[in-house]
Amino acid sequence: MIAAISLFLIITLSALITKIAAIALIHTGLSTESAKFQARSAYTGAGLSTNETELVMNHPVRRKIIYNLMLIGNAGIVTVMSSLILTFVLPETTASRLYGLLIVVVGLTALWLAIRSKWVDRGLSRVISAMLRRYTDLDVQDFAAVLHLKDDYKISEARVDQDGWMCNRTLQELNLREEGITILGVYRKGDMYYGSPSGPFKLLPNDIVTIYGKADGIKSLYNRKKDFYAHLEHERFVAREEYKRNSEIIKSAQEEE
Repeated sequence: MIAAISLFLIITLSALITKIAAIALIHTGLSTESAKFQARSAYTGAGLSTNETELVMNHPVRRKIIYNLMLIGNAGIVTVMSSLILTFVLPETTASRLYGLLIVVVGLTALWLAIRSKWVDRGLSRVISAMLRRYTDLDVQDFAAVLHLKDDYKISEARVDQDGWMCNRTLQELNLREEGITILGVYRKGDMYYGSPSGPFKLLPNDIVTIYGKADGIKSLYNRKKDFYAHLEHERFVAREEYKRNSEIIKSAQEEE
């Protein structure tokens, strides 16, 4: 029974550690889903090789978080396996095994419900964020609030395809600002990161572009190829943004009257 309780506590502690790491990664500017994925991958030792992983490892703070997670995860998994053996193999009576199984099932069910609870998530996030501000030198920022990531606005990363509409064109030629889309930065493999590039900057094949804007506009941008359809899509989104701006001007004028 003691082993079963230990198993539940170890799993709870593991969930808490990955939660803390995910929030810390979010505070470095990583998206919520990416932060959760990277934290769980590092803790379990999955070690998936993705473009996001490469960007994480090129960031000194994120790299340190992932490194510590990998060390803690190895010890945690070994301890969990040991507790499982002690819970179900060593007890001599069936009753002891059943008590151990009951504790594990009930404990994991309660833990699962707590993890899925938005109330628990918000409360835990506030506590962890406060602790990160107080006890670390991590630059804690709510990037979702700063960038207004709601009302269908989002930040996304995409690789520039060889046959994509953006490839081998300058930002001035693309004129994405008129669509309501902003290029926040470009990571070029073997070169460097270009933050907030200006008009003459040319996008090259395999550049990883960080984009901010409306979700449907970003989705359209990803699907555009080097053809006339891409030009029509661009003009359609430019017209939409122009209509939106004009509507806001008219509304402001009416409110002033």
